[in-house]
Order: sequence, then structure tokens, then C-alpha cells
Amino acid sequence: MRNIALFVGAIVGIAVFSSGQSNACTADNWQACKGKPWVDGDVMETPLGSKWWPHPIWGAGDEAGSTNWYAKREVVLRALREADKGKVYKLGQPYDSEMPLFGSRRFALRIPGTPTGGPFGANKIVWHDEFLATEIGQVGTQFDGLGHIGVQVGAPGDKTNMRFYNGFTVAEIGNAYGLKKLGAEKLRPIVARGILLDIAGAKGVEMLDAGYEITMADVRLALEKQGMKDFRFAEGDAIAFYTGWSKLWKKDNAKFNSGEPGFGMEVARWMAETVKVGVTVADTWAGEVVPNPDPACAFCVHTYLQTRHGIVHQENAKLDELVADRVWVFTYIYSPAPIVGATGSIGAPIAID
Repeated sequence: MRNIALFVGAIVGIAVFSSGQSNACTADNWQACKGKPWVDGDVMETPLGSKWWPHPIWGAGDEAGSTNWYAKREVVLRALREADKGKVYKLGQPYDSEMPLFGSRRFALRIPGTPTGGPFGANKIVWHDEFLATEIGQVGTQFDGLGHIGVQVGAPGDKTNMRFYNGFTVAEIGNAYGLKKLGAEKLRPIVARGILLDIAGAKGVEMLDAGYEITMADVRLALEKQGMKDFRFAEGDAIAFYTGWSKLWKKDNAKFNSGEPGFGMEVARWMAETVKVGVTVADTWAGEVVPNPDPACAFCVHTYLQTRHGIVHQENAKLDELVADRVWVFTYIYSPAPIVGATGSIGAPIAID
């Protein structure tokens, strides 16, 4: 009898384990992810929950996402009021082949000949040109456009159901010579009121650890320590996060790329749903926490902010000087390079105090 009981117990245990496995939220079983922080709605129509298209504010067919805020006079004027001291800060890191790069991305600049051309004319003019081979929108201080991050909704490899912002599919937009929709040229120039949150300073450290998730408690703490406890955020604001991770730039690239501190879904929901942020900015390479505390999340904050909400994101921003000068509110200006069909943009934003 004891052997029979052990056998029955083992069968029940296997069944329970198998049932638990079948109900686990995994890449192969995303329907079981209902209730996860990155999931919206009560129906698992997609790996993000309910369908996210058409966009509830900007409407079907829109390709500019959150940069539409900067077509609104009141948003731009609110931003310009912060430029009252006349000091300008460059928020971009210098670009070169020694900077940290994600995955197997490369940055290679060449000067063909030296000089490239000339001399010509009685004045003997000479000149230099450059040739640049790189992932132009995804290296250095980079700006994620809306054709960068999408979600596989249908069967693996089904391009009619790989969906991006506003429901555009890879079948509609994919092209080896540049995206046919959601290219960087569709984004509007940005003139936003910028708010910097010094999370590292609020926590009393020079640099947060990789894997540290910035919470709303941290946001409130930073605001309090910056004398901004009652600050009112507004639609179209740019919110920047300083973690101190930028101190590793070109000093320890391996550690820089190994992970990062960053905001999680709690803060992402606040920015998207409560503030209706125009741009998120960070001194890290993804903005969100890496690794995420939930192993089922693969850059799920990106898919929530960019794919679902169409919110653009500035990565690898150089915020150290703003922190040193305790400039917490400023005018943030950036115009994405209008490269037709690009997934993002190179370039240095500026802050004006």
C-alpha cells in the first residue's frame, strides 16, 4: 500500500508541476501573462494584453506619437519659460569607436583621402569629407523612434502580425532601404519643459547598481530632496533620470553594457498615464531597469512606452553637468535627424537654464 501511495503521490506531483508549467508566463505561453505589470486590459489579445491601436489621443495612422505634443503652442511656451538664465548644456556624449555599444553594433568613421579633394581654383581650396558606417539611430546618445520596438502578436515569423506603434505591421513598413512608415522623418522637433530627477543623489550614492529598479517612492524622494515636493508635471514634459551610470562611459564599457539601473513599469505607467510625458531621458543605454526583476520581461518597459503609447526615448544622455549645477527644470530641445525610414536618430539634445 505504501508503494501504491508513493506512486500516486508522484503522479499527482508531476501533474501539478506540469499544470504549473503550462500556466507559466513565458515566451511560448504569453497568454498566461495576464496580470503582469506590462499587460493592459482583461483580454490577452496580444502579448501586451488588449490591442493598442488606434492610439487614443493621436488617432489611427499617426506616425509622430508623443512628439505631437510639440505642435501645441502651450506646451512649447511652457518649455521656453524655463530658459531664463541663458546657460546652455550639451546633453550628448561624443561619438567615437571607443564608446560602449549594444550587442554587435559598430561605429566606424573614415576620411577618404586627406584631403578628400582639391586643390582647385586660384585660391587652391581643399576639403575633407567623411564616410560613416554605423547603426545611425542606435549608437551613442541615441533617440528611439517609433519604428524601433514592436511586438510579435501572431505566429512566430508572421510579419502581418508583428506590430509596432499604432498597429503598423512589419508587412506594411518593412523595407531593407528604410522603413516605409514610422521613420524618424515623421517625428516633430521637440521643445519641452525638462525635469531632471537625480535618483542617485536622492539615494545618497554616486551610482546606482545594475538591476536597481527606480520606483515611485524614489521619484517622490528625489523631488523632495530637490525642493520640488509639490511640483506639478504636465502633458508633454520631458522627464530625465540620473542614475550615475554614465560615470562608466568609456571607462568600463563592459560593466556599462552588462546591465543598468532604471525605471520599471510602476514609473512607466505614471509617466504614460498620469503625466502623459512627451520624452523620457536617461543616462543609461535603455532607460529601463536591466535585468528586470521579472525574468519574463524582455525590455517590456520599451514595449509599453514606445509600442503601446508611442512615447519616444533619449538614451545615453550626458546629465552630469545639470546635476552638478543643480538644474532640475530647464528647456529641453532636440530635433531628430530626418533620415527617411530610420528607426531612431543620432544627435545631441541641449538644455537651456
